[in-house]
This record gives sequence, C-alpha cells and structure tokens, in this order.
Amino acid sequence: MTPPPAAAKNRLWLVRHAAPLVAPGTCYGALDVPADAQDTRAAAERLATALPAGALVGHSTLQRCELLAHDLQALRPDLTFTPDARLREMDFGRWEGKTWDTIGKSAIDTWVAGFATHAPGGGESLAQMLHRVAAALQTAREWRAHQGTKDVVWITHAGVARCVTWLQERGESALPRSEDWPVAAPGCGEWEIRELA
Repeated sequence: MTPPPAAAKNRLWLVRHAAPLVAPGTCYGALDVPADAQDTRAAAERLATALPAGALVGHSTLQRCELLAHDLQALRPDLTFTPDARLREMDFGRWEGKTWDTIGKSAIDTWVAGFATHAPGGGESLAQMLHRVAAALQTAREWRAHQGTKDVVWITHAGVARCVTWLQERGESALPRSEDWPVAAPGCGEWEIRELA
C-alpha cells in the first residue's frame, strides 16, 4: 500500500479486491468469481481505518469488489458508495474461466501482436477498456468537485489500476504495446493512492 502523495490535494485510492476464489492459472477478468471472505473482511478493516471522512467510494459491479464494498460500508456507513460497471476488469470473452495453458500460445501471441486493439477471446480490447476507465476518471473528477471532497476511492481490479497509470502517464490517445504496459498494480486486498488531477 502506498502512502498518500505528500502534496496531493485530490486523491484517487485504487483498492484491489481480496484474493479471488479461482484456480491458479485461470483467466478470470470479467468472470464473476467471489473473493475469500476472511481476506475481504481484513482488507475492509484496514481500509476503514485509513480512509478519511467524506471519501466517495465507487466500486466494480463484479462480486469480488462488491463484497469488499459491502464489508467496508458496514464499518464506514458515513461514506457514499456507488456501483460503477466501468470499474470492472477486462472482459476476455471466450477465454473467461479457461486456463492460460488451454487458451494456447498462438491465441495469446495474436493478442500481444495487436495488444491495444485486439479483443482477446472476442471480449474487450485494451483500447476499449482504456476508454471506459478514462470516462470513469472524468466522472470521478466531476463527482469530487461537485461533492467538495478530496478523496475518491475505487474498489476495483489490477487491470483498472494499470489503465489509470497508463492514462495519467501517457493519455488515452497513446495506444500501448505489450512491452510498454505497466505491470505494477496493488496486490489483492491492498491499494495505491494517486493524485486525481
């Protein structure tokens, strides 16, 4: 978990759901799998003590994020919670629920070759995901300004956190190649704090 930026006035907390209950090596982007209940409660407890009063909380509509949002809301009923489908993980289409080994090297190589524009498994391209995360960021800025708060919290996924990093560093018009794509993201049940410019 990263500490708040020292001089940041407006902060975006990127909180990742707790460990999902899915077999290792499974592609589970938009697959609606639950998270470990004990890990979710522990993450909610840590987050509840860290969040300031008045924070606005948006959360992915996938149950692994909704579970964390519900546990956090029980601990912090003073916060405002809003579901937002734009905060969902990437949709891998027909790949969802399959192991990466089953998907096969050829299909993955095709995706890597057209990293930004190819829709893996016929699901969603990275360019499409970047567009929806960019729209959610704009809403967060407007939401923050309208509500007069300095902190917006997203309970979301690693892919969304990587999109935020890309958008803040490169912008939506720059299409990433696989070798340029940020790999860092919060661990399960952890978060990072970025400036919401």
